[in-house]
Amino acid sequence: MVKMIGPWVAAFLLSMVASAYAQSATNVRATYHLYNPQQNNWDLNAVSAFCATWDANKSYEWRSKYGWTAFCGPSGPTGQAACGKCLKVTNTGTGSAVTVRIVDQCSNGGLDLDVNVFNKIDTDKKGYERGHLIVNYDFVNCGD
Repeated sequence: MVKMIGPWVAAFLLSMVASAYAQSATNVRATYHLYNPQQNNWDLNAVSAFCATWDANKSYEWRSKYGWTAFCGPSGPTGQAACGKCLKVTNTGTGSAVTVRIVDQCSNGGLDLDVNVFNKIDTDKKGYERGHLIVNYDFVNCGD
């Protein structure tokens, strides 16, 4: 016999599943890295990115759809599980935002954005002056 669950139980279960996927962090330090994917033909092997093992053979369109970042943030998957995932990164000082793809690991406790991405959201140039930005990030669907 199949037993039906109440609507509140279903809502609770759905919220638990959603929270497992909705990962984000606030006030995270973001530095910059010289991946320069445009100059390296968006080749993960050419920049020795950690995720090249799994993602280097993805299509050019996939590799070049978003700017790149290394990820070592306080919330979200780590290692291979982070590879290829996308983040919406927002500069807390200006509100400028961009979507990036995780292609590498880092050890600064936050993000290591490609310099082109960093510059795109550093609209007031205070991040350049400090050598880092303070950002919020949310894992988002890459749309692949």
